[in-house]
Amino acid sequence: MKIDHRSTVLLLVVKFIFYLASVCFFYTLIYTTTNPVLLVAVYVFYGLSAVLFGFNYAHDFSHNTVFKNKQLNKAGFVFIYTLLGAHAEAWKYRHIHSHHYAPNVKDYDSDLQITSLIRVEPNSEWNWYHKFQHWYAPLAYMTYSLYWIFIKDFVIYFSGESSPERKTVAYHVSFWLQKIVYFSYLLLLPLLFSGFAWYIVVVAFLLMHFVQSLFLLFTFFMTHHVEATQYFSADEEGYIRASWFMNQVKSSNDFYPFSKAANFIFGGFNNHVAHHLFPHIHHVHYPELNKILYRVLQENNIQPNVTGFFSGIASHLTHLKNLSCKPVAT
Repeated sequence: MKIDHRSTVLLLVVKFIFYLASVCFFYTLIYTTTNPVLLVAVYVFYGLSAVLFGFNYAHDFSHNTVFKNKQLNKAGFVFIYTLLGAHAEAWKYRHIHSHHYAPNVKDYDSDLQITSLIRVEPNSEWNWYHKFQHWYAPLAYMTYSLYWIFIKDFVIYFSGESSPERKTVAYHVSFWLQKIVYFSYLLLLPLLFSGFAWYIVVVAFLLMHFVQSLFLLFTFFMTHHVEATQYFSADEEGYIRASWFMNQVKSSNDFYPFSKAANFIFGGFNNHVAHHLFPHIHHVHYPELNKILYRVLQENNIQPNVTGFFSGIASHLTHLKNLSCKPVAT
């Protein structure tokens, strides 16, 4: 696979300008629109633009694949996560040291611990309300980003769970600064200067999170939790019953893996098999990389999991339905 460095840099610059401009454009409209319905729409589009900005840059920044300088990657990562309201350092620690280490493996992958309301892992605890999870899941997903920025980040921060053992002064300052900046620029400043009543701004903020969160969670869940993805377990000594390679491939799901357009929109999230095998490679290369990867996998009788976007959502909900029944005791 040949990589044209100049073309790659140009594409990265164009993408960055496109998504940053989208975020700035919709944020500016918060202060210029005079119609409350349009304000809600502007907030929603701002939220979706911020998520796509995160997909396309924050994720790659966290894997140090944008710049050679790790400090520049960290600065870009913290900047975008601040726009999203989530604590950057805590998410990166869990993502790199837990999720990428052993995706979909119980007690290893912290992403399986998102909430007890949703049962995605076959060996997880079953509760009576899981019988209805494929019905209430979309509603629950709409609240997740609010839970993340208002509750989850603070629980992790104060409990120390799934975060670095040694927290420096910079870690504490960064946490509080990120939260203050987020609530100031997306709530306080609009409340003071948008010209709308406080309750209209709050409603717009909440509706933004409902839409943003639903899109975020469906996109995330279809990359690991659909009908075909597998969940390898560990034995009593902690050894996972699969090779690292097979666990990465079979626990992941792609959608439109060869599409440059999908890759531009989703920032490589649609190429999750390649990302888990090659997290040190920037996502702009995944469509070409997949031409090699898929051929090699299929030559070795390994079939990667693939859905479309909407069929991926449907497959995820079917997966929830399959896990909604009480497990039979053995």
